[in-house]
Amino acid sequence: MPISLSAKKSLRKSLKNKKVNVSFKTKLKSIIKKFSAKPTEDGLNDVYSVLDKAIKNKIYHANKVSRLKAKYSKSAKSGETAKVEVKKKAAKKVSKKNSKKAIKKANSKNSKKML
Repeated sequence: MPISLSAKKSLRKSLKNKKVNVSFKTKLKSIIKKFSAKPTEDGLNDVYSVLDKAIKNKIYHANKVSRLKAKYSKSAKSGETAKVEVKKKAAKKVSKKNSKKAIKKANSKNSKKML
């Protein structure tokens, strides 16, 4: 718990700011979700205005906002949703020689344990 008056005020202020920032971010996410579902020029304008307000209120850094704007404008031009693709790792192929060696090693270890 804060002891001094300035620390108490700082705690009150940070809690208030957190509440405002969280509500703003949820509003931003909902607007972006609507835009991602159906990308249109009007939706893009809404996204731009909210992102500009995020810069003004110092919620997001200007570089992050410019990246997001580029991403959403690209999706608006193509008319597709902006989804992140996840690449799957390819399974390692085991050659027959390596698998035979592995089986021999396993068998030799098991036989040594039994002795």
